[in-house]
Amino acid sequence: STSKNYRDMLDDFASIKRTDEKKIKVGIVGEIYVKYSPLANNHLEEFLLGEGCEPVVPALLDFCLYCIQNTINDYDLYGGSLKTRLIYSFVYKIAYGKQKEVINAVKKHGVFAPPHDFEKMKENADKYIHKGVKMGEGWLIPAEMAELAETGTQNIVCAQPFGCLPNHIVAKGVARTIKNAFPDANIVAVDYDASSSKVNQENRIKLMIANAKKA
Repeated sequence: STSKNYRDMLDDFASIKRTDEKKIKVGIVGEIYVKYSPLANNHLEEFLLGEGCEPVVPALLDFCLYCIQNTINDYDLYGGSLKTRLIYSFVYKIAYGKQKEVINAVKKHGVFAPPHDFEKMKENADKYIHKGVKMGEGWLIPAEMAELAETGTQNIVCAQPFGCLPNHIVAKGVARTIKNAFPDANIVAVDYDASSSKVNQENRIKLMIANAKKA
């Protein structure tokens, strides 16, 4: 059964040797490709591990749910095809239901922190930005920032390609608002581009980590 598969996977991960050492958690948000691809972000997760940090990366399913939700939002804001809205609402219900299954399985297992609940992230996004802001990763960025800060990951790297204007506007635009809501939040935006210096990128992150160690 699905629940047994979840349990077996969790048991397999739990059997991996690990320590109780407390490390500085660093969340990674931003443009979808740069956020997840080591090729695009100069192996950001490996770099953070090398600096003694614990990378925290929101789930890819959140981005999928974000895209589905945007089609529903478009109908609510601008009108359009009711049939399309109903289909996407049905798809959202199935996808979100699967996320809840995973969250509940992880909670029941008790070893690992569960993924973020997308409905909770939507509520967080509404506090800081309008749901019509959907260019690029739009309202998903502040939603992930707030959820990370709220669940104990105060240090956040917003990874973005140099030319992604929507992400620059949204990420940098909401950073101050998120910091006002979470005074301990430490947010740094890092541009990843072929012409950018890897040293400059890493120095910005090292400065953030140094500030986190002082706190």
